[in-house]
Amino acid sequence: MIDLKELGWNSFFENHFIKYNQQNTTYIPARIISAQRHIYSVLCEYGELKGKITGKFLYKVQSTEKYPVVGDWVGITRKEKEDGAIIHFVIPRKTSLSRKTPGIKTEEQVICANIDTSFLVTTFDRDFNLRRIERYLSLIWDSGANPVIILNKADLCTDIETFIREVESISPGIPILCMSALKKSGIGQIYSYLKEGKTVVFLGSSGTGKSTIINCLLDAPKQATNFLRDNDKGRHTTSYRELFMIPDRRSMVIDNPGMREIQLWANEDIVEKTFADIEDLSQSCRFNNCSHTKEPGCAVKEAIEEGGLEPKRLESYFKQKGELNKLSEKTKLAKKKLINMRKEKNKRLSKMIRMKKKLHNKTSKTR
Repeated sequence: MIDLKELGWNSFFENHFIKYNQQNTTYIPARIISAQRHIYSVLCEYGELKGKITGKFLYKVQSTEKYPVVGDWVGITRKEKEDGAIIHFVIPRKTSLSRKTPGIKTEEQVICANIDTSFLVTTFDRDFNLRRIERYLSLIWDSGANPVIILNKADLCTDIETFIREVESISPGIPILCMSALKKSGIGQIYSYLKEGKTVVFLGSSGTGKSTIINCLLDAPKQATNFLRDNDKGRHTTSYRELFMIPDRRSMVIDNPGMREIQLWANEDIVEKTFADIEDLSQSCRFNNCSHTKEPGCAVKEAIEEGGLEPKRLESYFKQKGELNKLSEKTKLAKKKLINMRKEKNKRLSKMIRMKKKLHNKTSKTR
């Protein structure tokens, strides 16, 4: 039998699980290791099972972010004859990585859950983009996980120190690992994060080498990889999220498809963490509510003039602030609209009940 602690089970999840299990002692805990169109693979003490969520769960859940995702702990009942499972509920998440759904809808898309460390993988070639790294960092900080930046394909670079300095300028205090997954060089740096019961996820664009790194950690080609030509725009070598066990480390790793759209879903104050250098400078501004645009005595503008801060970083700061401000407004409107829709639905339902009662009373009197 599988030891649940090796899957990341701890007192946080156990305490929440006990509350559910007081109602039904037949529930057993399991972890989602893959999810495709409401067909799930779960791992529990009995091994891997195919799972489906109950109709009751579908009826109760009113938003997509409540559905199980890879990394979630869930309560299941086992179907022994079919080697399957029924998923009854999702145990509250300790951490969760989310983004705004692609397109015009204002909805949260939970990418994966209960992660301890998020590795952001970029490369020394065409994928290198400081602004994209900043956006990923905002997602990671908001998730509650710890970020680590991986600069992969070091074998293709002749000036590694320059790239490192550029990344350091936008990620103070965040560990930066340089490696070449293809050459299996520098992979050992990751092992210190693979502690017993811990879960890590690999994020980044298509073709950055996420699957290659995971294959090195698993010491087996579990994930398909593709070589990308210089003129190739990149394609998803991983088609869906999946959690893997690393037996010799008793830890878990999640591979994640490359994300073409990194639309933020976070609290506005998370920008202060991603742009901690700008927030620190703003403490020295003459005015407490300085907008860093036209005010005299602005420490942020002075830093730009003196070369201590890149203008593009301030632009990125303003862009994320504005984006999250708009998201906050849209979310409030969407919630208000949903509340009004529920009220209307309840009114219609109450009216139908009253009409049925009247009809029932008339029929009774006639008899």
